Amino acid sequence: MKSTRLEAFSDGVLAIIITIMVLELHTPEGNGFSDLVHETGLGFLSYLLSFVYVGIYWTNHHHYFQLVERVDGRVLWGNLNLLFWLSLIPMTTDWMDASNLAQVPVLVYGINLTIAAGSFGALIAMLRRRQPAGSRLNRALRTVHKSQWSMVVFGIAIAMYVVTAVLWVVPDRRVERVIADAHQ
Repeated sequence: MKSTRLEAFSDGVLAIIITIMVLELHTPEGNGFSDLVHETGLGFLSYLLSFVYVGIYWTNHHHYFQLVERVDGRVLWGNLNLLFWLSLIPMTTDWMDASNLAQVPVLVYGINLTIAAGSFGALIAMLRRRQPAGSRLNRALRTVHKSQWSMVVFGIAIAMYVVTAVLWVVPDRRVERVIADAHQ
């Protein structure tokens, strides 16, 4: 089957995702630039980061599907899987912002981005398997593509979060010694 309905649906979902994210931004109470920076600074920066990520997926999705000759039910579900993880970005972005970049919300945001990248890579792999061997898509993607490298980078970032958390699970023994000495 042709991919036009899948593309139109995906475009609509991605537009809604961006709309939800911008609606989470709060209008500053004051009228000055300092009000804008102090009241929306972190929210705007996290929105900008997430907007760029969603934009990256939209542009790449658009480019890949220009080369797709046919899709099937598996591709439809693979695309829905990608859209599911992308649809969580507004929530994880808002949580990260509302927590002032607390460790767990930032970790969950990173996991969300990692799973979205994996889902995109899986979708592209599905598309490649369903196209004829000499298709334009398969010719264009002969070499390792960026989604595999993205998974490696995201994995390293998440590992760094986990290592940092493990370092701080046990309270600093130097502080505990000082506390114990003060009580003696």
